[in-house]
Amino acid sequence: MTNELIDDRGASVLIVDSDILVRHALADYLRHCGYRVVEAASSDEAMLALAEASLSVDVVLCDVAVAGSRSGFELATWVRQNRPDLEVKLAASVEGAAKAAANLCDSGPHTARPYDPQSVIDYIIQRRATQQRSEGS
Repeated sequence: MTNELIDDRGASVLIVDSDILVRHALADYLRHCGYRVVEAASSDEAMLALAEASLSVDVVLCDVAVAGSRSGFELATWVRQNRPDLEVKLAASVEGAAKAAANLCDSGPHTARPYDPQSVIDYIIQRRATQQRSEGS
């Protein structure tokens, strides 16, 4: 899917990544492309943000090795239980994913780090289109 098919700029993205350089670089890129971005440096910050009723989030992008009381896998489980309308796209290096997956039995990362910015945008567009179709049903 390409950007020409669906113009979904203005969607809200929650980036959950403890690495400030990675998080800021992706956030700046997405903002430049017209997306609204919320940043969280830990799973705890992400849960606080997602619990805030006034905050609208369309997509969550999370590093599996994020700092906080929960790993990225555990955060994804929490999101499924508390915000079933959202899907979490997990990201990790191969080494990080292997370590995290060894500790938890859950779905593995969906994208690699470092992030490919265009694949993130394609994912946001695809996810929002799926949400809009399900809302229209």
